[in-house]
Amino acid sequence: MVRGRLWRASNPGLPEDEREQLVQALMAARRAVRDAAGDETARKAARAQVHEAKVALGERGPVWWSDGAPDFNRKLAKNTTYAEWAERVASDS
Repeated sequence: MVRGRLWRASNPGLPEDEREQLVQALMAARRAVRDAAGDETARKAARAQVHEAKVALGERGPVWWSDGAPDFNRKLAKNTTYAEWAERVASDS
């Protein structure tokens, strides 16, 4: 949870070496977004690479869990079934 919003974690079932490669690809894509300032075509391509890496990590796209729980990615925690948990977490910090 960041600033009251729920964010999907990476798929914990990914093999460590694959996860590491995907994180490296994500960071390279983020650097490419930064470095593309002023070049809209390069920026769009870099953002597409960020999206691809996040989907591969399980942070976007189809859910990686199989228990039927809904995907509340990017939703305000207070508006979800995690509202009580989020309130406890916020009060503990």
